[in-house]
Amino acid sequence: MDFNTSLLPALKTGSIVLGPAMTEKCINEGTARMIIVARNCPTSIRTKISRNKNAFIHTFEGSSLALGIVCGKLFSVSTLAIINPGESAILSFMRGMI
Repeated sequence: MDFNTSLLPALKTGSIVLGPAMTEKCINEGTARMIIVARNCPTSIRTKISRNKNAFIHTFEGSSLALGIVCGKLFSVSTLAIINPGESAILSFMRGMI
């Protein structure tokens, strides 16, 4: 299963927040089920997010601009948090991938 293909239904039917501040807030509240960071996410942001060992982090192989495009946005998205995957099987990527 392709990651981008799995992300699209989550964006349409699930609950997702974009950006480092909202992602970190979801991690702190314990509502983030999966965190996605762009390959070129700044180290300082990646370090803040990865401090919480309970959050599963998946690295998106594209840039933040490419992640923004996948999300249907006209701006860069360096991080996003999936709170509810909706009708997506994206959480299946948590098995065996870090």
